[in-house]
Amino acid sequence: MDELNRPDLLDGLTESVWGPFQIERCADLSAAAQRLGESPFDALLAALPHERAAGLSAWPALSHAVQHSATLVFTPDCEPDWTLDLLSRGVQDVLPMAQLACLPRCLRLSIERHKLDRAARKAYATDLGTGLPNRTQLLEHMNHLLALRQREPSPMGLLVVRVEGLLRAKEDLGREAANVLRRKVAVRLRAGVRASDVVASLGADVFGVLLASTEKPEDAERVARKLQNAVHKPLSVAGHDLTLSSSVGISLYPSDAQDADTLLRLATAAAAGRPVAGKAGLTHWPERSRKAKPAANDEEG
Repeated sequence: MDELNRPDLLDGLTESVWGPFQIERCADLSAAAQRLGESPFDALLAALPHERAAGLSAWPALSHAVQHSATLVFTPDCEPDWTLDLLSRGVQDVLPMAQLACLPRCLRLSIERHKLDRAARKAYATDLGTGLPNRTQLLEHMNHLLALRQREPSPMGLLVVRVEGLLRAKEDLGREAANVLRRKVAVRLRAGVRASDVVASLGADVFGVLLASTEKPEDAERVARKLQNAVHKPLSVAGHDLTLSSSVGISLYPSDAQDADTLLRLATAAAAGRPVAGKAGLTHWPERSRKAKPAANDEEG
């Protein structure tokens, strides 16, 4: 992206020994944000005047850009304060215009570092017992969706499912049996939602379910009932038929909160504050008086 109108900025990239690179130019930050939302790119190169670079941390699409692309900023002057701030927000590097001669090398190394960083984060953010994303990965995914919704807001829901019986199984049947039971619960939760939704492990007996889109608040309730029905059906582990119970806390975007941390905190508090039972245990934050209708598909998926 070239906002300094420097036609020579990207010269030589297509034939560089550090490439080759395929380049797509964007007129400004808004155009770049739109293209990043439409398809993935290995890198985002921003050439900005000093005042624009200093204010880049306020760009609404920055979190999405650094998550999915190696982001480099070229600017006439790199002041330490805002340069370090951009690095803390995930920007790969902030470089002075005097280093444009090193652009191909800087760009390739930044792309490779970004790939390694993403692979490391993915490995670190996976619950090995279930193969589900963990809390960190869930929050990253929520932040990504919320960044996209800044342009076109649309509702989504977050469920926190607290399962009673997993810890008791560990005491009675041992660690391996408890791990098998937990994996079976994870499979049932994953089978009960759409491919676009996210099921995450939030603890030994707590799961998060992100509903990427909901048409109305009752949709989250219907999914919660469906997931509870799946969890409550008997499971066979180590020769024992076990019955689990659960509670589900629900928070909705944008009515309950508009940031990932708060949505997760509210849904977790709602699940923890509700008595666990085999037939009940569904609540919103804040508590709502409406009654949930049965799910259209309550059988186990």
